[in-house]
Amino acid sequence: MAQAMRPNTAGSLFATDHKPHPLQHTLLAVTLVLGVTAFVSAMFHSLHLLSSWAGLVGILTGGAGQFISETTRERFGLILGLGAAGVGLLLGMAHGGLFGGVIG
Repeated sequence: MAQAMRPNTAGSLFATDHKPHPLQHTLLAVTLVLGVTAFVSAMFHSLHLLSSWAGLVGILTGGAGQFISETTRERFGLILGLGAAGVGLLLGMAHGGLFGGVIG
């Protein structure tokens, strides 16, 4: 009995549909950059403003990117960026918050 041919699934996590997605890739890049910025700057107490704001904006751009993403590669990168942005936001909030020391 003939079996159906399966596509090559090696590396399928990063499979793409071979179509351009400029908006999705822009949101992915912005989310990753903001996530890494928030995560790294959260390790320093004095940079809580940077980590808080970068984390918040990173979560917003990542959420928008998840809403319109079309491939698994985009979603995978967005989840990594969202995780880093979330950790950065929470640590930044613990170190002083979005307005700590600026208002009040």
